[in-house]
Amino acid sequence: MKRLMAMVAVGVCAAVGAKAQEMTYGQVEFMNSCAVCHGQSGRGDGPMADELQKRPADLTRLAERNGGEFPSLNVYSTIDGRYVIAAHGTRDMPIWGRAFREEDRETYGPDEGEAVSSLRVEQLTRYIETLQR
Repeated sequence: MKRLMAMVAVGVCAAVGAKAQEMTYGQVEFMNSCAVCHGQSGRGDGPMADELQKRPADLTRLAERNGGEFPSLNVYSTIDGRYVIAAHGTRDMPIWGRAFREEDRETYGPDEGEAVSSLRVEQLTRYIETLQR
């Protein structure tokens, strides 16, 4: 399973590399961190979607399901993972905020790393907002 995930991730990253110069930071982050499950279009149809216990959310309909308004804070909080409500149960999605913070603290130090991680989550949230239908 881990080997399959790694191979799929490499394939997605290779496809992203060719278009990276034309992409926003949020889109690159999405392709690197989210597309393997949510799909390149964000519809929950990524190459790993069928391997998961619960199908990934269709991220293109978040605003529609929220009365026409994109739920920025909820999306940011879900990606960041620090504000998960225990009553909603466990999550299959990785806690990207934690992963970003660990990586960014090593690269930029504790203070700057936190700021960079927050910016990554913000840019990812903004990109997901552009996927709304």
